[in-house]
Amino acid sequence: MRPHFALGAMVVAGVSVVGCGADDEVPPRFETTQALGEALFRDPQLSLDGTQSCATCHDPSHAFVDVRVEAEGVRRAVSLGDDGVSLGDRNAPSVAYAALGTALQVGRRERLNSQSSAYEGRLGGFFWDGRAVDLADQAGGPPLNPLEMGMPNPESVVARVFANPDYVDAFTWHYGEAVFDDDDRAYTAMTEAIADYERSPSVSSFDSRYDRSLEDPLNDALSLKEGLGKALFFSETDTNCATCHQVALNSNRSELFAAGEFHNIGVPVNTAVRDANGLGRAHVDHGLMRMTRDPDDDGKFKTPTLRNVAVTGPYMHNGAFADLRTVVLFYDHHFTASTHPINPETNARWAEPEVPATVNLEALREGGALDDFQIDALVCFLRTLTDARYEHLMPPDELGCAD
Repeated sequence: MRPHFALGAMVVAGVSVVGCGADDEVPPRFETTQALGEALFRDPQLSLDGTQSCATCHDPSHAFVDVRVEAEGVRRAVSLGDDGVSLGDRNAPSVAYAALGTALQVGRRERLNSQSSAYEGRLGGFFWDGRAVDLADQAGGPPLNPLEMGMPNPESVVARVFANPDYVDAFTWHYGEAVFDDDDRAYTAMTEAIADYERSPSVSSFDSRYDRSLEDPLNDALSLKEGLGKALFFSETDTNCATCHQVALNSNRSELFAAGEFHNIGVPVNTAVRDANGLGRAHVDHGLMRMTRDPDDDGKFKTPTLRNVAVTGPYMHNGAFADLRTVVLFYDHHFTASTHPINPETNARWAEPEVPATVNLEALREGGALDDFQIDALVCFLRTLTDARYEHLMPPDELGCAD
């Protein structure tokens, strides 16, 4: 616990700044909690060795994913920790659109454009296993994770915050002069500020070509191939995409493309992800069961948003697939009539599921097998879900999506 701290006037960037109080007239450098949260999100000093911030693994300039690469020049399947040695065991999901998620709950969801019956079970939450109850709870996890930012406890994080006068001024302005009297209170304030930043339009902009085509279909119409992909995606009979990746009607500009359900879709083990920080055998991830201890949850993970999916590889909870077309082929191979038995990234048959006992084949086999043109069309549609500021990051169009 820190003593009561009433900040007097100081000069920050040439501007007189005063703390929170009835007579205050000049706001702090971080005038809004969103601005404060963005600064905290980008600050590596909140990690043990001062080398890693939230933005390290969730880069705002790259759709909020980790774009660091291995020596071979390919993106890492899992993230490197602040100590430069530790490795996580799950692919870092994008923070973009996470604010639209809901708290973890057990409930029922009626599905749209789907032949499947309603989903019943766990819904929502944050992280791949939904263990965080809300966005602020999620923001509080990485600083204290020994494989990530490595801080030993909330008090050590708050000490780093307290050492920055701009932060002290902003915290006392937004959360009250007594905010640093209790470390837990200050840590919660930090997580709430980061959550406020993640709720901002700069993180979830809804300005993809898909969104623009809904707003102005005459000037921003999808191509014929993209339109076919869209029709396939939202079809009630041809595919199963919308079963788990549709929340609202397909004409809704705020569609998240993730309903928060938990499923085991048969993703294979990624042999590049090892137990014990790269030592020993390949890591088998039991997903939701790690939290619930329920065998029925073995290998289940929360359905991620498909927004920006064309630029947020590698894919799946363990980064098993590098290319988006491979992901679509993987889904298709579950059909007995599929003509895609080979993983193009390994030139071998698809590997066995990481956790075979609970694979949801009923949902995976809803719809029908696709031909190569339909596969390409789906990928073309998924490319249209890229926010405008990330369109330049998309791989070259080798599928003729503009045709």
